[in-house]
Amino acid sequence: MTERVAIVGAGLTGSLLACYLARRGLVVTLYERRPDPRTGTPERGRSINLAISERGLDALRRIDLAEQVMADALPMPGRMIHPVDGPLDFQPYSIDGERAINSISRGALNNALLDAAEKAPGVRIVFEHRLTGLDPRTGAMTFETPAGSASATADVVLGADGAGSAVRGQLLGAGLVAETLDFLDYGYKELTIPPAGGEFAFDPGALHIWPRGTSMMIALPNPDRSFTCTLFWPNGGRSSFASLSSPAAIEAHFREHYPDVVPLMPTLVEDFQLNPVGLLGTVHVRPWQYDGRAALVGDAAHAIVPFYGQGANCGFEDVVELDRCLDQTGGSWADALPLFEQRRYVNTEAIARMALANFVEMRDKVASPVFRLGKRVEHVLERTLPGVYVSRYELVSFSTTPYAEIQCRVTRQHRVLAAAVAALAAGAAALTTSVFANRHGRARSRGYSRTHRGRWRR
Repeated sequence: MTERVAIVGAGLTGSLLACYLARRGLVVTLYERRPDPRTGTPERGRSINLAISERGLDALRRIDLAEQVMADALPMPGRMIHPVDGPLDFQPYSIDGERAINSISRGALNNALLDAAEKAPGVRIVFEHRLTGLDPRTGAMTFETPAGSASATADVVLGADGAGSAVRGQLLGAGLVAETLDFLDYGYKELTIPPAGGEFAFDPGALHIWPRGTSMMIALPNPDRSFTCTLFWPNGGRSSFASLSSPAAIEAHFREHYPDVVPLMPTLVEDFQLNPVGLLGTVHVRPWQYDGRAALVGDAAHAIVPFYGQGANCGFEDVVELDRCLDQTGGSWADALPLFEQRRYVNTEAIARMALANFVEMRDKVASPVFRLGKRVEHVLERTLPGVYVSRYELVSFSTTPYAEIQCRVTRQHRVLAAAVAALAAGAAALTTSVFANRHGRARSRGYSRTHRGRWRR
């Protein structure tokens, strides 16, 4: 008998997962609480462009979707730093300047994956079905729909319904999982920079960052030559979303802190006042599954903050690993789901920590001369020791090295680097001392002596 799998959540991870499970000959029903996003109007201020990198591309290649999905993506081989005053500063992501992360609309990617899932044999997509009940022991589900309550059953129920997962809520209510939600005292709000004279207002080959110490703004290019900007600001205090209420205050704040964008944002005040403020936080859950019958994947299991651009990439990597576990266990969900959690948990916790650390880097450090010098030294080491010394950013964005391995490797590299810097510093100090001693000796041999002011005299 063919197993029936229910995937709750037809977002990025859920839609991709449906494509993968269809290849296994399973009967898949994809439930989504929203109306079909391909026919409706996007929710205002909630798009957040995605930066798809190697992990996401790897998942798409495995089902021959990479070329189609990435057709409209815009490569960004580096970040462009916008100071309040002074010239722009482009910082390449890789040593050769050729590797890039890719800006893509979340909505466009979701639509492409929905199209692929809809075409896959054995997949059915049901919209406007909000999960209101789940018995994980039997796979019985209830939904709220425009026509009233509906029910369904499945052999396996997979929650791919995001950070606010209804499936996770049902498992919590049944006492089968425990969660910790770590929210930042920051929120995000989206703004738009439209095309300027039909062209991009800034270089489209970069992720643009306006680092301002305790806050920042980023901008990613879109195929229509606009930029989607995202503010990451504190929720309270003087320079926060709550502190700006009047149009005059909004314009004055942006002219002071983001002077180069104000002339390029004709709807600045309207967007700022009408677009919602989103939450930023990390979701920690254990266990991710119950009895091989119900499980969480993607953000439902491990939502992270977006500062490494790895949210979607990490969710896609979940799908690849779950598919791998099903292969290795002969398709047994009872064996595959615990194995999946065992392999992925340590890695998702690692990227959660790295994403938080990268927020501090983007917000506080990228404009620092010391930081820029460190990046130049790091690139020199990568060229001198190819394959031996690789930066954390390259390992995260341009490889599929497990996140936990990256943390261990980078820690070792930094220890070696620190030792090398210390040795160089000691060598430089010894050389300086030696030069000084030699000059001092030559001077004395010629009849000179040192005055109390440090000058030499006969």
